[in-house]
Amino acid sequence: IMSGSNSFRLRCSLAAHEMDVRGLAAASFPHGAFVSVSRDRTARVWVPNPSENQVFTEMHCMNGHSNFVSCVCIIAPNETYPRGLIATGGHDNNICVFSLDRPDPLFTLKGHKNTGHEDCVRGLAVISDMEFFSCSNDASIRRWMVTGECVQVYYGHTNYIYSLAVFPNGQDFISTGEDRTLRIWRKGECSQTIRLPAQSVWCCCILPDGDIAVGASDGIIRVFTESQERVASAQDLQAFEDELSKAIIDPKTGDLGDIKIEDLPGREHLNEPGNRDGQTRLIKEGSNVEAYQWSMSDGRWVKIGDVVGGSSQQNSKRVMYEGKEYDFVFSIDVNEGGPGLKLPYNVTDDPWLTAHNFLEKNDLSPMFLDQVANFIIENTKGHTLGPAPTSATDPFTGAGRYIPGSGGGDQGFGADPFTGGGRYIPGSESTGRVSSSGADPFTGGSAYSSSSALKATTNIFFPNTDGVMFEQANTTQILGKLRELNNAAPADRKLSDAALDSLEKLLHLVADQKSQEQPTAEQISVLWRTSHWPEDIVFPVLDILRLAVRHPEVNAQLCGGTEGSSLCNHLLGLMSPEGRPANQMLALRTLCNCFSGSHGRALLLGQRDAVLSRSGDLCAVSNKNIHVALATLVLNYAGRLYGQPTEIEAKAQCLSVASTALEVVQDKEAIFRLLVALGTTVAGDSTAKDLARSLGVNSQISKYARVSDPAKVGECCRLVLDELQ
Repeated sequence: IMSGSNSFRLRCSLAAHEMDVRGLAAASFPHGAFVSVSRDRTARVWVPNPSENQVFTEMHCMNGHSNFVSCVCIIAPNETYPRGLIATGGHDNNICVFSLDRPDPLFTLKGHKNTGHEDCVRGLAVISDMEFFSCSNDASIRRWMVTGECVQVYYGHTNYIYSLAVFPNGQDFISTGEDRTLRIWRKGECSQTIRLPAQSVWCCCILPDGDIAVGASDGIIRVFTESQERVASAQDLQAFEDELSKAIIDPKTGDLGDIKIEDLPGREHLNEPGNRDGQTRLIKEGSNVEAYQWSMSDGRWVKIGDVVGGSSQQNSKRVMYEGKEYDFVFSIDVNEGGPGLKLPYNVTDDPWLTAHNFLEKNDLSPMFLDQVANFIIENTKGHTLGPAPTSATDPFTGAGRYIPGSGGGDQGFGADPFTGGGRYIPGSESTGRVSSSGADPFTGGSAYSSSSALKATTNIFFPNTDGVMFEQANTTQILGKLRELNNAAPADRKLSDAALDSLEKLLHLVADQKSQEQPTAEQISVLWRTSHWPEDIVFPVLDILRLAVRHPEVNAQLCGGTEGSSLCNHLLGLMSPEGRPANQMLALRTLCNCFSGSHGRALLLGQRDAVLSRSGDLCAVSNKNIHVALATLVLNYAGRLYGQPTEIEAKAQCLSVASTALEVVQDKEAIFRLLVALGTTVAGDSTAKDLARSLGVNSQISKYARVSDPAKVGECCRLVLDELQ
């Protein structure tokens, strides 16, 4: 540090914590005091010693976290708390709110599903003397009252969120994260997404003149402004755009989803305008993949980089490291701000052994083993070697896989109540009698029957890896209900004739899976916009969405990249326990059908924790259609996890949701699908079997072993019990 009267020089050194200090805050603290937080799990308040001007004294030590503390903010005094409050965020997923009067927290905002964060808390920002924001590795931002109530959750980022800052109006804010973006939030919505040519955007702040400064992993601080007087020169703007266009994007660590180069459109795709600011679009340019982002202010697509590592085998690019090729080479940030350590990994490797070797090689403490192994597991979800094994016999039909349109006219079910007619009755048929092939609970056609030539000793039920979709629909009734509700809708929510025609064409196209016609970008855009209709009239649109996501083009457009996160968040919002049963059921069915495409599978595997957590909340809803859809979703997850022994956390969640559902579900079809999900989850996996036993699954399902109507329930139950012996 330079010497001189106007330069900074050392005042004192404090042996403050037993481990490294991770956060400091001083705003709103009087008399030069500040607070520190550390990996030693404590927060400490330091005040100047009046007798020794150079020295600070520890005034207060606070404990409440079970893992290291990573961030802190100080909330100004108010009438209730005249000395103010201190909020800390930690790697135990919790936020602790302390007063200066006691060492333990006044409130602990735990990481419960749908309430608190589900991964470590990385940043805090004060809104007022009664509210603050938090951000987390779970890719969510939450608004809290100081008394512990979470009043709002914001989704938009697709990876870890590191930093927050609040505008002076106390409502609008900014955030940065591992998805290479700075996001500006106004009136509760992400109004602008600015992508940077660096993987990690670590920190941000708002300057007194309203400009935004961000710091990133490339060592550069960039300042963005709304003021036309302060905007960079045209030459500098072009240089920034050129730098951005040269960025290399790895989909394994980015937000672009699973990429198949052969399925991507060409440059002509950029002639169609985007739907919102920050929308990402991938195009094929020869043998390369380029990523573009829609700029609402400029009205054009801006190139944000070249994508490497698509999933097509003939086009995939493995990463070279130390003379060998790997599926992944991660950069592990052990000391924040320092250079990352490289961790190579192949999908055939054991993540725990890889983590152990990494720690030994870099002389790191074994205490990081769980953290590194879980990092590997989290960032390689959905990546397997080759396709999942298929099943020659459909356990739900006793025959081959259902082919849409192959069944006869006797469909065995009435019109869906959510598309304009009566209630769907699984397995019912017009004659009231089960034929030798039975009635397929999914299609109303042929189904498994105990009179089948296959005996119960032959396990035709699980593992089921094909996935189960909701294929049937009465397009006439869906369109009739759509037009009826549109006629009665408020004037500002009415769809134009062109929008209605677009939805009608799309519905007929996706309902006929033999059609060679491709959905247009306009049709998909109209579908996405109208899926945000008011909740009391949106259900026929959701039924179209449920059918549409089975189409490869729609699956790629709505489930891939940032659109995938938006779709998932929208469906989870419709599945709120306080929501409408029709919307809950159709959102669940849509998620089930997303498994029909590679982009949908990658999306749902990546969002597995949030999706299954929210789905589990619907167990208590007394509606058999919801229960059947919920059971099917768990079954589809179980099928994707089969044969992956390292995915034990995901399997544990499937077992937990299935076990919870079996406590309340009465419908036999839902019970059957839950039994198949259980069997698929534990098949060939001793650890999963141990987990199932610890949950008491054996005693929970034993009562179904005696069920004979339908016979498949009892037979499947006995096979699951045999598997758990």
